[in-house]
Amino acid sequence: MSPHELDQALREQLPSLRRFARWLARDPHAADDLVQSALERAIAGWGQRRDEAALRPWLFSILYRQFLDGQRRAQRYAGLLARIGLGATESQPSAEREFMARSALEALQQLRVEQRSLLLWVSVEGLSYQEVADILEVPIGTVMSRLSRARQALRRLSEGETAAPPLRLLK
Repeated sequence: MSPHELDQALREQLPSLRRFARWLARDPHAADDLVQSALERAIAGWGQRRDEAALRPWLFSILYRQFLDGQRRAQRYAGLLARIGLGATESQPSAEREFMARSALEALQQLRVEQRSLLLWVSVEGLSYQEVADILEVPIGTVMSRLSRARQALRRLSEGETAAPPLRLLK
């Protein structure tokens, strides 16, 4: 692919990447930085792509992984600040926040990043289950199961229930 064709192909994906990054980062400036970082990584790794036809899922995968890496770095930094006594204290959700969870948009924002990403990829961006499975590197059945749980969580939040952390059975 020529440099001009590469430029054109990446430009076509910018609106979708920006929209997804804004949902992830919840800050327009951080989202733009995230998109730029993902595009830099995509251009640097252009020769390592496995599937020439799957540009869009490949870019979403890079963007999502860049976001997760940034989240991990932020958590490590916050942990370091907390250990030296400079960390911020977290407050409990207010009654007003619980009430606002009734709107679908607020409910979507309260979902875990993984659930929100699945819903956005499938419902907003129109990716197929197989494309999402390729992004996450999991079987398609896992995508379907996670998507079902994400929809249930969104429904519960839209009805005013609070988000509860998932429980695991330990043997």
